[in-house]
Amino acid sequence: MKTTLLLSLFAFFAVPVHAAEDKMIAAVRAADDARVTATKAGDRAGLAAIYADGLHYAHSSGKVDNKASQLEGVIAGANRYDSIEYKERTFVPAGPGVVLMKGRVVIHSTNKTSAQKSMLDLNYLAVWREEKGKWRFFAWQSCRNPVEPAAKK
Repeated sequence: MKTTLLLSLFAFFAVPVHAAEDKMIAAVRAADDARVTATKAGDRAGLAAIYADGLHYAHSSGKVDNKASQLEGVIAGANRYDSIEYKERTFVPAGPGVVLMKGRVVIHSTNKTSAQKSMLDLNYLAVWREEKGKWRFFAWQSCRNPVEPAAKK
């Protein structure tokens, strides 16, 4: 009897927590989808609204940008982002108002001057933070995946 009562109470209280977590992750996923769309479109206003004022964006090259320099790089930089394809994208609540996003992404871009195409295969860790009721892109850190050796014939 006591076990059944305890299980019932656990289920009663766990369901709302799980539902709230699902809603939070759905909101962060939507914010990230909007970030990807704005990046590909070169939408300065869209990105400015999504990026946190304290953005820390560490590129796989080692270059680190803040909000202003990352905006400038996406909008007026040398490359146009053609596609951003997640191979893996996992969201992990890390505390009140903080969600980690981690996984693998493949980014295809074209140099605006030379029309040379490039591809980056990255592992990444991103931090989303809720600020004044909105999810903001707070941090990004990525590293390149090793190139697979060509199969021998």
